Amino acid sequence: MTEIYTATLDRIVDGQTAVLLLEEDGETVDQLNVDVARLPSESQHEGAVLEIVVEASELCEAEYLPEVTQSRKETAQGRLDRLSKRLSGQD
Repeated sequence: MTEIYTATLDRIVDGQTAVLLLEEDGETVDQLNVDVARLPSESQHEGAVLEIVVEASELCEAEYLPEVTQSRKETAQGRLDRLSKRLSGQD
């Protein structure tokens, strides 16, 4: 069965294995470990968001989504900024 997921590169282990968190409807539903060299070169960093095609638990295709990656990075930074302001305001 062929499935399409949005995936976030969670981490790279030993410089070779990419740990992808697979998402459906905004929720993490599974994890897939792949050789980092199978991913597009521009997506070989933590936090990269990709659209992937998986068949029989194997990565078939991967497309980097730079706009989604940047948007998520900005959202996360905004949360951190708000949290740090809240904490610093409680002196």
